[in-house]
Amino acid sequence: MPMHISVYFDTYPGMYMAQAFCHSVIAFIMVERAITLWKINSPLIRQRFGLLVILLPIFSFPLYQLINPDRASIAFRLGALFDINRWLNLELGGVPLGALFIIIVFVTTLIFLLQEMVPVLRHTFESKRSGLHAAGSDNNPAVTRAVEQLSAEKPDIFTLDDDEFILFSSTGKNPAIFISTGIIETLSAEQLRAVVAHEIAHIKRNRKPLLLMAFLLRMTMFFNPVVLLEFRRIVQEEEKICDDMAVLSTKDPAALSEALQKLYYRDDVTNPLQLRRFSGMRDSLEEYSHNVQIGNRIARLEYSPVHGKDGKWAELIVTVIIIVGINYFVV
Repeated sequence: MPMHISVYFDTYPGMYMAQAFCHSVIAFIMVERAITLWKINSPLIRQRFGLLVILLPIFSFPLYQLINPDRASIAFRLGALFDINRWLNLELGGVPLGALFIIIVFVTTLIFLLQEMVPVLRHTFESKRSGLHAAGSDNNPAVTRAVEQLSAEKPDIFTLDDDEFILFSSTGKNPAIFISTGIIETLSAEQLRAVVAHEIAHIKRNRKPLLLMAFLLRMTMFFNPVVLLEFRRIVQEEEKICDDMAVLSTKDPAALSEALQKLYYRDDVTNPLQLRRFSGMRDSLEEYSHNVQIGNRIARLEYSPVHGKDGKWAELIVTVIIIVGINYFVV
């Protein structure tokens, strides 16, 4: 390995990046085993377990160094379960594995910037200057009739005069839902109620900004491909959580399933349409779940029960202890 690369992994930033990557891999494996072992199907609980893959590697390396500053010593590494420096010093076809790791980190960082940070900044800027409240009209009779049976607190609902399928929610001090006339004319009252309930669920979830906090912490792991993939899955689970909340509110999973099919698929159900959203942070993240996840959501609504119950805290604590214990000996 070129000297400058080898030396880099002996510095604090280099050790942090390398060990955080390894710790996230171990956390991912343990979380997957825990979900399988305890048959966890609830998206809310699966999301909570998935957050371990993001959060634990952020703090593990500095915590372990604080507990034992000699973890980087040769004596500790000789007795460790896994020493990443040994692997980074190996060569594959004449190319140092350390150099390949740097390339992976660089590519992951580019993906983070282009697919996460840039869309977040763009959508946030556009939502501030768009003035959609002024562009939309409220009290549409069809929408009012459709949502009057919802027991949940209803935000302002504005109608956009547009034949395209546009449905999104804005959060903040004055949360609101925006829905186009194209959707209103396409969906039945039951289906309209279901999609509005889904957006209300997003607004409720954003009042406890778990995803926002996770995203801000995830930014410290911008270089980590495991965290990149896990965060995308967490976002996908968020959609399922809001599906469950909508079904619990409407008691009609079929209506939401049918609405998703109408909004995302053409009549031949072979060419998915993209539903445009403008909800700032959440919307840029929703691009991850995209059309490929719609089929899974529809199938789940049609064939799976809604998992609205919380729990599995003891199992979560056990998983944390196992991950923390194993990762201490991964350097």
